Amino acid sequence: QVQVVESGGGLVQAGGSLRLSCAASGDIFRINAMDWYRQAPGKQRELVAISTDGGITRYADSVKGRFTVSRDNAKTTVYLQMNDLKPDDTAVYYCSVTAQPALRLGTFHYWGQGTQVTVSS
Repeated sequence: QVQVVESGGGLVQAGGSLRLSCAASGDIFRINAMDWYRQAPGKQRELVAISTDGGITRYADSVKGRFTVSRDNAKTTVYLQMNDLKPDDTAVYYCSVTAQPALRLGTFHYWGQGTQVTVSS
């Protein structure tokens, strides 16, 4: 089993900052990517940022220049630094881990439970 746990959400005023964390643990042979998604009420889940094992990062246009994704040295934790937050950033933020388990073949996607980010105007 692979566990994915997000933390760091909360309530912040517009213009403020938050840092989300996502830790992957368990039956992991290799992590290929750790990505952040978000889902606002009544909207589809959207990709916010990606972080590949090779060090590639990409961002949705709506967050470029404001959000930064990074990994720890062990590559099992991903962070999302969110600056200059706007009310439109209000959503549940999910971490998605693409990984190869140690005890079975294949590559799978694992999701965390999500963490709420609310930005007040």
